[in-house]
Amino acid sequence: MPGLKAATAAAKKRRPQRVARPRSAADRNKRIAAILRRLDKDYPNVTCALNHRNEWELLVATILSAQCTDVRVNMVTPGLFQKYPTVADVAAAPQAELEQEIKTTGFFRNKSKSLIGAAKKILSDFGGKVPDNMDDILSLPGVARKTANVVLGTWFGKATGVVVDTHVQRIARRLDLTKADDHSSRPQGLHRSQTALRRVRPRRTLLCERQNGLTELPGRLHPRRSAVKSRRPSRSDRKPSLC
Repeated sequence: MPGLKAATAAAKKRRPQRVARPRSAADRNKRIAAILRRLDKDYPNVTCALNHRNEWELLVATILSAQCTDVRVNMVTPGLFQKYPTVADVAAAPQAELEQEIKTTGFFRNKSKSLIGAAKKILSDFGGKVPDNMDDILSLPGVARKTANVVLGTWFGKATGVVVDTHVQRIARRLDLTKADDHSSRPQGLHRSQTALRRVRPRRTLLCERQNGLTELPGRLHPRRSAVKSRRPSRSDRKPSLC
């Protein structure tokens, strides 16, 4: 039928053209540079969405953000920091009381235990200061590599890695930046994604202000989760030159 053929031809023209995957290291680097330019243009001056005034508050907020939105964390932390303004105050806090302060962030028993344990270790081992290196900060209760990367990158300006969660992993795979399993949220899968993303650009470009598409764009450090969906996007949402 002529009408059906015309409609089908018109629909094909509207479809984004599938981009050929890079065949060499030079092609991949060129494509990565184009992705970063696009993201820097679309998301300039991105900053951490977790409200904080010092490194300790950022550490607390990041621990609380596990399985919780940044918006909810920012609703909880003002009252929390008013009641427990210092590391010593948290270390001395009764766990049952602290649990009630952070209950709405979820997993409040484990989080309160981690906060008190981290505060005590910071006081006993690090002179009351949050460690500024990966090995030491990972020794704190409740701190894994993702939390460590947030604190070290945002507060201390150290490009130790990329903050990777499942959402970041899926987008990075869709942009052909990693081959790690798209459907796996296992730690080893996320670690493979982080390792791959660290190879994407020199470390100086991995600071939080430059992780636009790898971190802030999915919403881990900036509330733009609606910009890129972790599931396969509709044709109208796809950027034809990127994915």
